[in-house]
Amino acid sequence: MKAEAVLQEYFGFEEFRSGQKELIEGALGRRDVLGIMPTSGGKSLCYQIPALLLDGITLVISPLISLMKDQVDALNEFGIPATFINSTLSIKEQNLRIDESIKGKYKLIYIAPERLNSEIFLNFARKVKIPLVAVDEAHCISQWGHDFRPSYREIPKFISSLDYRPVIGAFTATATEEIVEDICKILNLNNPLKIITGFDRPNLYFEVKKSSDKKSFILNYLEKSPEESGIIYCATRKEVESVGNFLSERGFNVGIYHAGLTNEERKKTQEDFIYDKILVIVATNAFGMGIDKSNVRFVIHHNMPQNIEAYYQEAGRAGRDGEKSDCILLYSPQDVIKQKYLIEQSIYNPKRQEVSYKNLQHMIDYCHTRGCLRGRLLNYFGEEMENENCNFCSNCLDDRELKDISLEAKKIISCVYRMEQRYGTTMVAKVLMGSRDKRILEFGLDKLSTYGIMDEYTEKVIKDMILLLIADGYLHMTEGKFPVVQLTPKSMEILKGEKKVYQRVEKEEELPKRDLPIHGELFKELRGIRMEIAMKKSVPPYVIFSDSTLREMCTYLPENKEEMLTMKGIGNVKYERYGEIFLDAILEYREKTGSDAPKKLKKDNSAKSNSGKIKSHEISYNLYIEGKSIEEIAKERNLVEETIFNHLVKCQNEGKKVDWSNMVDESIEKQVLEVVDEVGSSYLKPIKEKLPDSISYLDIKKVLYKRTYS
Repeated sequence: MKAEAVLQEYFGFEEFRSGQKELIEGALGRRDVLGIMPTSGGKSLCYQIPALLLDGITLVISPLISLMKDQVDALNEFGIPATFINSTLSIKEQNLRIDESIKGKYKLIYIAPERLNSEIFLNFARKVKIPLVAVDEAHCISQWGHDFRPSYREIPKFISSLDYRPVIGAFTATATEEIVEDICKILNLNNPLKIITGFDRPNLYFEVKKSSDKKSFILNYLEKSPEESGIIYCATRKEVESVGNFLSERGFNVGIYHAGLTNEERKKTQEDFIYDKILVIVATNAFGMGIDKSNVRFVIHHNMPQNIEAYYQEAGRAGRDGEKSDCILLYSPQDVIKQKYLIEQSIYNPKRQEVSYKNLQHMIDYCHTRGCLRGRLLNYFGEEMENENCNFCSNCLDDRELKDISLEAKKIISCVYRMEQRYGTTMVAKVLMGSRDKRILEFGLDKLSTYGIMDEYTEKVIKDMILLLIADGYLHMTEGKFPVVQLTPKSMEILKGEKKVYQRVEKEEELPKRDLPIHGELFKELRGIRMEIAMKKSVPPYVIFSDSTLREMCTYLPENKEEMLTMKGIGNVKYERYGEIFLDAILEYREKTGSDAPKKLKKDNSAKSNSGKIKSHEISYNLYIEGKSIEEIAKERNLVEETIFNHLVKCQNEGKKVDWSNMVDESIEKQVLEVVDEVGSSYLKPIKEKLPDSISYLDIKKVLYKRTYS
């Protein structure tokens, strides 16, 4: 099979996302690859598909053993033989899986980097063929990253100990240029194919809320979204306990997660969250790396994180299914003090400490910028937005009144200059408001001409203005434990009156609204069916079908197998296992309610998409009605034949005429029909198993469609 056929047959997608095909082809061509793709961008397919097509066992190195079972369960549900070997298994079970691997039972094995030190595992690795080593969360190898794991440094040692060098694939969602360089250097990537598809997650709504009563905001949010799943991150264990107890006392079924709990307690909380037994989890950053739960609808940060990499990765756990989701950061000045304290207590290397303070300032600037929040995040990772506004963040959608504070900005800049650029924001604010603070008098700062020239403002209001000027580049904050405010080249633009500075006037804001499923009752019913199946199979619900797949079913209301196979995330394997159960529920719902696919969505099935471009399946159909065969269309469009066939199926379902009678050789048709009659099923896999290798899945599909429609 080709990569495109594997994509459709196993994973239920017709086309690759940006960057996937190049990375897969690179690995299949025995070239090292480095993929920087956003969370939910499809990184895992970039090593899972090559694993199915390469001869041997692909090793996947993953940082958290607690998540391996979920990832392996998901692969097995797709019909892909995979396993994990880690310390949660008994020695007997580990040895059994190693023996099975040697006998060729598995195509992928998930391991933690610590496993690479095991002599038993090293002996095993020398006995099998390992064509590809996939390093997930590759940023963990860099000491400049936000989640450095020393154990990742064992990976190059392990690879060099093998008798031959496998292809190395490194994948992560967040990495600056410095970290990308570190990954390549430490892993010894050989002329790697680097694909950076961009960091944007268009379905995520970003908001910074400067709130003095964070618990009330969270309570209000949960009351408006009672059936949504989400994560609330706190900076310390104490705050996790406080917020968790606060919500529990008000009737919310929440779980708490931090490093102070026992392994059993953490495991139970994580499993309850993954299985939707609890909808909300309150946690420190000890929770979440690699979490595959696709229906997380919101991530709220009770405290500002230490850096943008950590924030973007944690916020990115929302909306992995592509549905609209909220990422809300609740900011207070106390957060800055807290994070500086944590840096002091946890980082002893002076160079790393300096970098940490610098990264913290980027995070502070994000909280105070008036510009587009999405643009700020993307710029940090070296990416530019096409437009100045994204129109899907709190700043771009902010309709609060703008107040001109250009005069105040001049006063602040003048004061920083007269204080010789030697003091922090607090001291500058105190001088401007005319404070009688002991230190102000001691240093003689009350003698400055700028002393008391903003006495109509409180210290907090002046500090907010200073931080706004820093975020917009009109002032600069030095790095370090005790940062000071300094001028920049842009400061003169304010003093000369060349630039105006505006600040939003605070007011109460409503929570963002989210689109709900069109057939909400059916969506609840399908989620119930999914939960029932998941509990029987002991796998998370999203492993059966993601929320986005269920929403698509509830939007298009498919009537038969062919239409079900056009739903995102449903391939033949998934349909064979669960398709008919969900299809029966949809048909029963349609009959009971008289519902049909809504007009708006039917219109979207026309030849042109909302952007005005002709859809891919329509292009194929136009070539077909010109008299070209599937093989000729595939060659002309540089696609595999299976994709063209499915384009024609889609057109058939939209009411267009397709002649299936001359698409397959008569001798092949005869062999296929004999097997179909023998097995008494139209499922592809049992039919294929009884046919010669020369007869493909596509041949079988052609025969079945000829029988159905001719």
